[in-house]
Amino acid sequence: MASATRSSDRVEAAARTAGIDISIQRMPDTTRTAEDAAKACGTSVAQIVKSLIFKKVESGEPVLLLVSGENRVNEKMMAERLGEALERVDARAVRELTGFAIGGVAPLGSISPLATYIDEDLLAFESVWAAAGAPNAVFEVAPHKLKEATGAEPVRVD
Repeated sequence: MASATRSSDRVEAAARTAGIDISIQRMPDTTRTAEDAAKACGTSVAQIVKSLIFKKVESGEPVLLLVSGENRVNEKMMAERLGEALERVDARAVRELTGFAIGGVAPLGSISPLATYIDEDLLAFESVWAAAGAPNAVFEVAPHKLKEATGAEPVRVD
């Protein structure tokens, strides 16, 4: 549990550095999937931020997509938008790039710089919920503040 604490601390510190105030909540049940997180947070799946890690196929550049919990990434459309195809990375690569395990990948506090894009659908909400570095830790945030804090570019993902 020590690494989960450090991961959540890193998320909190990154938020503070970015000028946003978050309160990390540890849930009694898992928030590993968007459905689990929505249930635990008492919100809709659409208001859950999935932090998905991809790599650009040719350049190898890592990409973080912040996606509404109810959306699936249209990889062909994203490839056209970003200028090269994307591929999912495995759990080991996610941990190496972000310092987070799958199910707890936070939108900020990554150990590597990541080109970040945010699903336009998330920006329609007053608040959204995102993972905070552990599979049972989450935080609520205004999506526009999250966009600014991460330097994310809004995109249509599906």
